[in-house]
Amino acid sequence: MTKRPLGPRPDPLPLANRLLSAFFQAPLFFAATAFFGSLSFAASIFEKDGRLQHRIAQIWGRVSARISYCPVTVFGEENLRTHQVAVYACNHLSYMDTPVIFANMPFQFRIVARHDLWKLPFIGWHLRRSGQVPVNVDNPRASISSLSSAVKTLKSGMPLFIFPEGGRTESGHPNTFLNGPAFMAIRAQVPIVPMALIGTHELLPIHTAQFYPVPITLAVGEPIDTTAYSMRQVDELTSRLSDEICRLYYQHSYLQAPAQPSLEEITEIEENAI
Repeated sequence: MTKRPLGPRPDPLPLANRLLSAFFQAPLFFAATAFFGSLSFAASIFEKDGRLQHRIAQIWGRVSARISYCPVTVFGEENLRTHQVAVYACNHLSYMDTPVIFANMPFQFRIVARHDLWKLPFIGWHLRRSGQVPVNVDNPRASISSLSSAVKTLKSGMPLFIFPEGGRTESGHPNTFLNGPAFMAIRAQVPIVPMALIGTHELLPIHTAQFYPVPITLAVGEPIDTTAYSMRQVDELTSRLSDEICRLYYQHSYLQAPAQPSLEEITEIEENAI
């Protein structure tokens, strides 16, 4: 497969890409997901700490990346080598984000994800049996309860990974961040590590099953210390995290950050709203 620079995804895709995806990549990807999901489910019968299941998920991620023909480059890899207990937070562009994360994070962690993923076959089985943490973002009371469960996981010495947007973006630009990661990090008194994925939106955007091979970048920022933050500063820490992930994203993407409205425009909007 010829390597191409990252750029906008063609619409429609070239015929060769559509045929390759329909008859080779998509069937292999779903078969690999079913196979490794079943393997993980079987492994859960014999172990309780989830280490073997996590190893299986890492292999699934690497196999999935190979099937998609996407080379992955990691910037800031030194920020992953410490293996420190932290909340690792990343923008969410594509269904392929999770395989790429598993393939490139070199230590065991647990995922904090939407509770409805636990209902999916194979994926839900792995999530449930391997100790991942569900969050109900539709129910505030249930969300607080599940975030408290995530805090316990952090305090037990297990790193957590989360997509702060709560779902995949349709535009390719990061969406508004939820404050769950900041809440967990402050409560557990652990750092937040900002991360940005670039290219997975062009590879496999939301609402499509056709792969378009492009180079993928995973940019890892320096950990943000949360020991000086209080629970009253959750929104402040969320804003800082969002700014840092967006900085990493636009630093490595062909996309430009959306222009911020001026003070005059904000004032006009507020006056019209009144």
